[in-house]
Amino acid sequence: MAETKFNIAVLIDGDNAQAKLIKEIFEEVSKYGKATIRRIYGDWTRSDMNSWKEIVNKYSINPIQKFSYTSGKNSTDSALIIEAMDILHTKSIDGFCIVSSDSDYTGLAKRIREEGLFVMGIGRKTTPIAFVSSCEIFTFSENLVAELEVIPEEQTPLETSSTTREETPKSPKEPRGKQFPDIDMRVIDKAFEISTNEEDQAFISTIGSSLRKIDPSFDSRTYGFKKLTQLFKSIDKYEIVGNEVDGVKHLLVRLRK
Repeated sequence: MAETKFNIAVLIDGDNAQAKLIKEIFEEVSKYGKATIRRIYGDWTRSDMNSWKEIVNKYSINPIQKFSYTSGKNSTDSALIIEAMDILHTKSIDGFCIVSSDSDYTGLAKRIREEGLFVMGIGRKTTPIAFVSSCEIFTFSENLVAELEVIPEEQTPLETSSTTREETPKSPKEPRGKQFPDIDMRVIDKAFEISTNEEDQAFISTIGSSLRKIDPSFDSRTYGFKKLTQLFKSIDKYEIVGNEVDGVKHLLVRLRK
């Protein structure tokens, strides 16, 4: 069976995005499609754009030069918006990814959705809610690199006796140096409710889609879990069960009895 192509235009606000995360950005986009158009906008005469210069060739990104004609005014956002509309009307792609934390792209995201195309955003957690909500999916850049750090198990000296080792309980691995917010159970419960079948069970993938519809920025990584399955396993009121269909195992969520 041939692989279905889903082409995405990745448009990067070079004045606003983080060059060090470019690898993780394209990995995130690849979850939803292929980044066929890759463009980055900015004033390349400025020193703060130097961090992008080696990256554009490595990741085959087309740099677009936009001079700042007036002090305090940014022409990058207007250039990105104009080119996005040009791409939109060519009907050569299936979706967009806007990499920025700037609320100026809110109208663009809305316009893309009105055309029935997929639109995702990638930006910092400080991104205004208006832009976040205008996207179908919004990924916080902090989640692209956030890993749950653990305290390593204490190394017991070689001269310590076996009796001492047995009597000394090991410290459990705990998060270190990073605080995660509490899970909003109202959102979780609502997503489960609208995803359940006649047997009051829901596929984990269906719940994930419902969560994104309720909150485009919902991401299990925000709460310290790499996968949504791990998040649900941490919630006492729910349990994960397996269901095999045609030899393929699917994960279902149901209320714990």
